[in-house]
Amino acid sequence: MAGDDKMHFIPLESDPLIFTTLVRALGVLSLEFHDVLSLDSDDLVPGGSLALPGPVYALILIFPTTEAYEAELAASKRLAHSNGTQYTGRGPAEPVVWFEQTIHNACGLYAILHAVSNLGQAASTHIRMLQRESILGGFLEACIPLDPRERAKALEASLPIAEAYHQAATQGSTPVPNAEDEVNFHYVCFVKSSLNGHIYEMDGDKNGPVDRDASLDGDCDILSGGLKLVKSFIQDKNPQFQLMALVRTS
Repeated sequence: MAGDDKMHFIPLESDPLIFTTLVRALGVLSLEFHDVLSLDSDDLVPGGSLALPGPVYALILIFPTTEAYEAELAASKRLAHSNGTQYTGRGPAEPVVWFEQTIHNACGLYAILHAVSNLGQAASTHIRMLQRESILGGFLEACIPLDPRERAKALEASLPIAEAYHQAATQGSTPVPNAEDEVNFHYVCFVKSSLNGHIYEMDGDKNGPVDRDASLDGDCDILSGGLKLVKSFIQDKNPQFQLMALVRTS
């Protein structure tokens, strides 16, 4: 805890090996993260020059932010909480599982949670996804019925997740920053809902999940549709970015 009484984590380095290490520690045994080296889906499908090893289950975008961008997000969230329009979705009937970010500098963790919490029907029987006795399996079983505020408190209170995160966050190739340091990058996740087939932007700093179906002209494929969203996102924000995909273990 810092002087502002907000929980702070060490920022997670944007390395697919570190992300994979963390999801394995949490109990995801047969999925892994890979760098996405093209924004052309033809390059990334089997047979493509930069093919990903198997189906894509989620995309995580990392991009630099500005003080103005962060202030706008914070103001929007405060307004939603003050006027009673904050997202309150809970339970398995919601199209996606969303976590409000209340831990400073932990946007990488929230991106991972959004990616692996929303596999749904995509996690076919041959994928050993989450065991109930695993850290993340037990956590999600307890948290999905909760509203976002209760979920946030449950994540803050989870010592096993915090310990697994700390182990991963201190393995980077760059010097480990202080947890209270301000960092100028942010992670967002794109997932496909198993309930309505829509692709959602998942950002814990926003007021709930953002349904992007209307902007995709019927494209519900997480790779091609997700890449369209990434392209529009980086054009609006910043041309500097990194992209990772959650895929089946090769």
